[in-house]
Amino acid sequence: MAAKKQQQTRRRPGAATAPGRRKSCHLCRDKVVEVDYKNIAQLRRYISEKGKIRSRRITGACRRHQLQVAGAVKRAREMALLPYVSQ
Repeated sequence: MAAKKQQQTRRRPGAATAPGRRKSCHLCRDKVVEVDYKNIAQLRRYISEKGKIRSRRITGACRRHQLQVAGAVKRAREMALLPYVSQ
């Protein structure tokens, strides 16, 4: 007789079985209505070391604030307050 093979579900190594705690938006917590492109210290949190805009998944920003952050970063780059790339 042929032995039955058990079907195994393929998972990534180290994948959690339950979803982790969701990050809260820093801007919502501080009750920021609109992101200012001149506030460079605040925008640095949303930019990687290479100068890329970090995604919502990494920063934990809500949709509305992530769109405002992306626009503010682009505006600050245009005004030469932030670099396009870092060396």
